[in-house]
Amino acid sequence: MSPAMARHTQSGQANLTAIFLLLGLVVSGVWVWKRLSPDTQDLIIDQAIPVAAAVLAVIAVVWLLAGKIRKRRQRNRERDRLITLFESQPAADKQLQLAFAVIEVNEYRRAGLEAIAPRFQELFLTTLKRALGDKQHQVRGMAASHLGVIGDDRVVPHLLAALEDDHAYVRSSAALGLGRLRATSAKDKLAVVSQEDWDQTVRSRAREALERIR
Repeated sequence: MSPAMARHTQSGQANLTAIFLLLGLVVSGVWVWKRLSPDTQDLIIDQAIPVAAAVLAVIAVVWLLAGKIRKRRQRNRERDRLITLFESQPAADKQLQLAFAVIEVNEYRRAGLEAIAPRFQELFLTTLKRALGDKQHQVRGMAASHLGVIGDDRVVPHLLAALEDDHAYVRSSAALGLGRLRATSAKDKLAVVSQEDWDQTVRSRAREALERIR
């Protein structure tokens, strides 16, 4: 028997044992309940069950909070690991991929990235301006949308220029970036794009950006 099959068999046996234990507990509970006096049953229904429900609710809340804290710590560790790799990576294309990954792991938030933000911004701006040609439109688009997470007001003119890109993906990403930045100076341009761009996705992104800015 292979290790995988052995593990599957053991898992099946464990599940079967758990089912039998659960059935045994249910049967035992019913048996005990029927032998309690009516007064004891009423006491359990009126007092013990609400208390038990409250305790279970508290346990559930604590469990959820603990899970969120654990997830946040795991995310932060992964984020710090990727930042370390970014700082030691000499190749610009690998740096770019790592920078994208850092922001994605950080759930598209700037918090926690303040120290590395200037380097990310410079890298994304360089990519947006130099990654030319049809085959690089996805990279330009990702740089534009991620600038909205990590950038400051100085990137707004570059994102406005990206709204004129030949590729709809870049234009929609630029609108997303401007919305994330809540760039009030881009409202007029976004209003025009939301009505006149030939691509429905670009128009939709522009409207979403305007909603964020307002």
